[in-house]
Amino acid sequence: MAYRMITSFVVTLVLLGTISCDAQLSSTFYDSTCPNALSTIRTSIRTAISKERRMAASLIRLHFHDCFVQGCDASILLDDSSTIESEKSARPNVNSVRGFEIIDKAKSEVEKVCPGVVSCADILAVAARDASFAVGGPSWTVKLGRRDSTTASKSLANTDLPLFTDDLTTLISHFSKKNLSPKEMVTLSGAHTIGQAQCFTFRGRIYNNASDIDAGFASTRQRGCPSSSTTSNDQKLAALDLVTPNSFDNNYF
Repeated sequence: MAYRMITSFVVTLVLLGTISCDAQLSSTFYDSTCPNALSTIRTSIRTAISKERRMAASLIRLHFHDCFVQGCDASILLDDSSTIESEKSARPNVNSVRGFEIIDKAKSEVEKVCPGVVSCADILAVAARDASFAVGGPSWTVKLGRRDSTTASKSLANTDLPLFTDDLTTLISHFSKKNLSPKEMVTLSGAHTIGQAQCFTFRGRIYNNASDIDAGFASTRQRGCPSSSTTSNDQKLAALDLVTPNSFDNNYF
């Protein structure tokens, strides 16, 4: 089971990285123009995750949320301006998607060795791979050559990205529109369990006395996630993988 789920994760991330991409991507794209690009990104990502293990899942999710809107073009990194309505403020992203400063740091380090060469979109894709490997997950070959978007779409972010409140049918529909199967949806969702989740995202599940959630697990999570919704309570963190919360493995499933 572990091997199958990890293999599925690699396939899913490779497929995710090519969503709506018309460019001719190549794993050797920067070999001559910036040969140290990948090692520079890797060092930056490892440093960030060594400071906060949870950041690994956040970087994988950041790449995922970028690719679901206009393709893997780094549009999620763009801030509001006179011509841009940032995707950061879309409902699935606001106060949820994180890791922007890590990508900014990686981009800054790459600019030192080869200014104006490596796209932010490629850095996002490589960061997701390096984040997985840094916490014991798989690695894979990332094809490169993406161009950065000059536009963002908050409206598409609101319609195309799944919400944590979506039911199964809605979630499957979101992923199907991106040519991802239910199995790939589950695999990618499981990658988010590295580290911890905020209380407000799962409170409804652990307090609804449903028969499709383990009572012992619900009870354990209730001890760290009060039923009342306050800013402090909502932001409390808890692991959804009780066995190995800080590693990429199969225990969540």
